[in-house]
Amino acid sequence: MNQPKLSVALVIADLFWSVWAMGIALLLRYGVHWSGADKASAWHLLPFLGAMWVIWVLFSFSLPLDGFRGGWRFSAVVSQLLIAVGLLMSILLSGGYLARDYVSRLALFEFCLVLLAGFVLIRAATYGLLRARASNGSARRVVVMGRGRLSRELARKIQCHPEMLCRVVGFLAPDDGTEALGRRVDDKGFAVRESGPGVVDLLSAERIDEVILVPDECSSPDLLNLVARCRERGIKVSLVPQLYDLYRSRSHLADLGGLPVLQLGSTGLRVSGLIAKRVLDLTLGMLLSLFSLPILLPLAVILRWSKGRAFLSESRCGLHGKPFSMLRLNVNRTAVNSSRFESILSDYSLTELPQLWNVLRGEMSLVGPRPESRDRVCRYSEWQQQRLTVKPGMTGLAQVQGLREQHTSEEKSGFDLQYLLHSSPWNDLSLLLQTVWTLAMRSVDLGGSANAGAHGRRMEPSLSMVQEEVLENAHRS
Repeated sequence: MNQPKLSVALVIADLFWSVWAMGIALLLRYGVHWSGADKASAWHLLPFLGAMWVIWVLFSFSLPLDGFRGGWRFSAVVSQLLIAVGLLMSILLSGGYLARDYVSRLALFEFCLVLLAGFVLIRAATYGLLRARASNGSARRVVVMGRGRLSRELARKIQCHPEMLCRVVGFLAPDDGTEALGRRVDDKGFAVRESGPGVVDLLSAERIDEVILVPDECSSPDLLNLVARCRERGIKVSLVPQLYDLYRSRSHLADLGGLPVLQLGSTGLRVSGLIAKRVLDLTLGMLLSLFSLPILLPLAVILRWSKGRAFLSESRCGLHGKPFSMLRLNVNRTAVNSSRFESILSDYSLTELPQLWNVLRGEMSLVGPRPESRDRVCRYSEWQQQRLTVKPGMTGLAQVQGLREQHTSEEKSGFDLQYLLHSSPWNDLSLLLQTVWTLAMRSVDLGGSANAGAHGRRMEPSLSMVQEEVLENAHRS
């Protein structure tokens, strides 16, 4: 199933569920036996159902609400739906307040809550159905041809997109005298280095539906011959372009008389986007500061009493590399003999709460690439320096993926540039909610030492242990 068809199917399912959600909300509000006044109030709610249909269709085709764009992650699905339903609820409750006739705002509130639960269940059921179809043999069998990080990253991304109904069953690597990169992906997986005529016979024998090329040299004669032989056998051929990292920017494909030209755009925010981001930082920053004070003040008192100092000021590079002093609680995160109290503060990132002051001062943002020291920034490549085109953040896309300060800049750069490509207040709100989810899952992992380290490596049961380890780190560019 391709992405547009899946999105349309989910919108239709959402609209059908909204009818049931309205019925459930009315039962919760008025019970089984209705009086005349209850019936009249229920009729007044029907226009709100029609308004919900219009609003939700607009939301669905302008916002990533299907849960599969960018790869399936349950935390992202819940956060995006929560924000969308929250906006919908605000609109409906405002309409109910402005309505001349009496409209039960409690029924509207219950309607939106039931909507949210149903929307999440619809997407979770869709994900399970797609996985089941893939396990039952409905998925297209795919072979990746290429060597190195990008080949493994491609396999991992296919795993994260069950709507593609693809399954990587093997790897091909050119016979250049080096060790083959292939790994077993299922019980029938294979890995070969040759790229001659016998490879096409092998692909046909394995009932391969598609070959995805990740070549080092796109114009080699052997590769072009392989593509021609695959197309003769009815095997679909796809291609990942070279210089893949450059495509983490707004791009447009132009056709110049049969010659494809990919035009790369900028990743920076427009003035309107910068203003909206700053307003969001100030609004939420002040609210979060108020809510964090009851937690932060006792922690500061304890650290002041036990260590003589509550806060630390560390030099970090901000927007365009400009240095600033980043605040954090006085906890040594690298100390081996740190107390249990300090370990808890570090594990749950409570040490970063003082950085809300940096956000209010305009030195940091709530969401963005994490700020790094001058020593690290001086070693940035020109590609990594794009991280400095926006204010650093308290959290970001790399952090909700499980990467922390001990990970290298190279590991985090791919996610940070992906965030720059899709930066918006909507994504910032979603990432803030996903951060809460990440901290909750971290607490679960820390609470059960037997399961520590297992979270985040949920792959298909058929994966071998070697392939699981390779695919787990494949996203790190």
